[in-house]
Amino acid sequence: MIQELLRPFEYEFFRNGMVAAVLVGAMCGLIGVFIVLRGMSYIGHGLSHAIFGGAVVAFVMTWNFYLGAGVWGFLAAVLINQTTRRTRINADAAIGVITTASFAVGIAIISRYRSFTRSFDAALFGNILGVTAQDILVIAVVTLVVATIIFFGYKQLLFTTFDSEVAGVYGVRTEWIDTLFALVLAGTIIVSMQVLGVTLIAAALVVPAITARLLTDSFVRMLLLSTLTGAATGLVGMYLSYGFDVASGASIVLTQAGLFSLVLLLTSLRRRVTNRLIHTHV
Repeated sequence: MIQELLRPFEYEFFRNGMVAAVLVGAMCGLIGVFIVLRGMSYIGHGLSHAIFGGAVVAFVMTWNFYLGAGVWGFLAAVLINQTTRRTRINADAAIGVITTASFAVGIAIISRYRSFTRSFDAALFGNILGVTAQDILVIAVVTLVVATIIFFGYKQLLFTTFDSEVAGVYGVRTEWIDTLFALVLAGTIIVSMQVLGVTLIAAALVVPAITARLLTDSFVRMLLLSTLTGAATGLVGMYLSYGFDVASGASIVLTQAGLFSLVLLLTSLRRRVTNRLIHTHV
């Protein structure tokens, strides 16, 4: 039985995919807390589509994938932020216009150069077969950088997340913090594309954080729980992806959705029992 469970680890592609999934899951869970508490759940979906456009351009121009997609994604995030700050356009509208236009650029180029259409299946849906040792190195470096930025910028990020206007009054340079967060988010999405796929990154950013929010009201505990949830569901989801021969991104997100549903059910039942006990004693 144990030998059967360990059999997938005999393959290098599975070991690479497993490490990548755990790191990406943890990183998305960590970043997702700030996204959920800022009410920015839509930006993960939008920015991932914008970066897809940059990835296609980088491929056509024979640029380094991470460099091309990274610059494109960061510029898209900054443009969204500046559009929201300097015009009357709200965040949802800015995200919708800028990111869908960028995604459309990618689709237009793919339709023009049909010869490499299949090369982007992994970018759209995730593919464990495409994860290489170089990808793992990049993911590990980005994860370390993201964790370091959040650790040292914890107070500023926390203040800006809960009340940006008051944070500015107290001397926090909120515009720089938002720009830094945009860079961190863009980096997270770029290195997650190979494992999760463009279409499912938004869910991986949001679901672990919402699940953690159901379990605690403490911000620190929410960060820890969301990170652990992302890592654990990445591990389990990758294993299920191999077993059922389905896209890794879909498998990971379905695992997260299943865990969220279970936690939601248990917390709802606990709340009902608590309310009944209170009414009984009253």
